[in-house]
Amino acid sequence: MLGQEALNALKQLLWVAPRDRVYALLDGASISNLLERLHGAAGPQFECLLHGELAPDIAEVAPYLVQLERDSELADWVIAHGWGNHWASFAVAQCDLRTVWFHLRTLNIVYGPDGKPMLFRYYDPRVLRIFLPTCNAEQVMQMFGPVASFVAEGESAGSALVFAHSAGELQRSARPIVGIAS
Repeated sequence: MLGQEALNALKQLLWVAPRDRVYALLDGASISNLLERLHGAAGPQFECLLHGELAPDIAEVAPYLVQLERDSELADWVIAHGWGNHWASFAVAQCDLRTVWFHLRTLNIVYGPDGKPMLFRYYDPRVLRIFLPTCNAEQVMQMFGPVASFVAEGESAGSALVFAHSAGELQRSARPIVGIAS
């Protein structure tokens, strides 16, 4: 669990501009009782990133898009407990949850060399930080859509990777997180 100094540093990194909306892309496979937490929290807006009606056991491990409010108990819990444990990547946008949700759901399926569909776990920070630097301009534009930036933990919890783009050219910066040893 992160201390207050690291929690504050990550919040400053995520909430930069007043109009920014921060969304957590939560990996239900990495977080026990995620649905219970989401349904029990003080009304966060959230949507499952998988299509269709899911069986309860699949719903428990599915990825979810959750709008975080800067000073909410849920934001503190996700950041303090999840950072460094590959629970989530974060998307920063200036549009509503539905717009981001519709876009991200288009990214769920990719096709392997044999043409077979596979689930693309872009919401896992370990996948996101490796995948984005391999993208060409068209893929960057497709990946970002309405999202201004993605934030993911680095290889160590002591650094955050911020991904943005300008006309499809990926911009990546690594930021040390105060209060966490690298």
